[in-house]
Amino acid sequence: MSRISLNPKYKSLMQSKNRYSVVSGGRGSGKSYGINTFLLLLTFESDHTILFTRYTMASAHISIIPEFLEKIELLGLEDSFEITKTQITNKDSGSKIIFRGLRTSSGDQSASLKSLQGVTTWVLEEAEELNDESVFDKIDLSVRSNKRQNRVILILNPATKEHWIYKKFFEGKGVEGGSNGEIGDTTYIHTTYLDNIDNLPQSNIDALESEKYTNPEKYNHIVLGGWLSRREGVVFTNWSFGDFNPDNLQVSYGQDYGFSNDPSTLVGIAIDKKNKNIYVKEYMYTTHLTTSDIAKINLSVCNRSLIVGDSAEPRLIQELSNKGCNIRGAKKGAGSISGGISLIQDYKLIVDRDSTNIAMELNNYTYKDKGSGLVIDDYNHALDALRYIVSFHLMNSSKIEIV
Repeated sequence: MSRISLNPKYKSLMQSKNRYSVVSGGRGSGKSYGINTFLLLLTFESDHTILFTRYTMASAHISIIPEFLEKIELLGLEDSFEITKTQITNKDSGSKIIFRGLRTSSGDQSASLKSLQGVTTWVLEEAEELNDESVFDKIDLSVRSNKRQNRVILILNPATKEHWIYKKFFEGKGVEGGSNGEIGDTTYIHTTYLDNIDNLPQSNIDALESEKYTNPEKYNHIVLGGWLSRREGVVFTNWSFGDFNPDNLQVSYGQDYGFSNDPSTLVGIAIDKKNKNIYVKEYMYTTHLTTSDIAKINLSVCNRSLIVGDSAEPRLIQELSNKGCNIRGAKKGAGSISGGISLIQDYKLIVDRDSTNIAMELNNYTYKDKGSGLVIDDYNHALDALRYIVSFHLMNSSKIEIV
């Protein structure tokens, strides 16, 4: 067997008895190299079933398995492993690494994992792409084999501080971003290109270090792996936290609909045209709600106040109306998204302090192409609801006057 050099920080995985490991870092930090090597060595123990996932994984044999094959060849262990398009099996021990995506073509994020049994280690690569903490919790609870130590390993490039990973593993445990060590049931490993500098070509090092002077914020986030207060290129910068106290202003509501993966949302607003302020409050941000559930919440929050909802499903609007909601469908069409965004950008948003999901979306909703005004279709469930109701009022001021 050949020798392979492993960053000392990753050796803590070998000794750790903790259930959770959070592995973070920036570009060129060697995260994948260190974790993949650890997983291959782990398969030489018997009774391991390692589930390796990404949020989306169309073809593991093209995108991921070659990285493992490279380590196998470096170690001279080709005869010890059987490799297929979705699995690597250690022929000496019987332990295996299974590759799966969390999001299937049907949109059911966990359907492809139901048949997996006896998982001892779950690895979530590119963990920052998983925005639904309930999906994490569901798989986490399924890792309960009594044959070997159970591990859950998150590998990520830090996103914004509203992300559930930051709140759960850092803020919630009093741990600073970029930490190394053990706190409670979690092992923290953070590396940067400086930890991997001996394995990088000088041209790559020069490119990374040039960001330090040309774009310090990008250097701290992308290169050093720091957590952001908000993503680069966010659509809305015109907001701050404040009290939802719209004295003498009419309150109305916007609503967007989801079910299994996307939440149904209800957002209250009050527009102060004189001072160019929009007060915003989150009332619903929940998955798996039926029409009856939504109607019940709408009536308890809004009473008979106006709701403007997503008109993609007219039947849903009609059913909610039949149940007593004062609701109408949003006007959609060419330019409705960019037009609604422009209307909101012309005001100052004052966001209720408890509206954490709205804050999360504001800090992550970015332009796909700012020049053309194209935005990403993500982090927009509450913001779409906000856009529907703001657009209704500001484009229809002759119908409803708000002073």
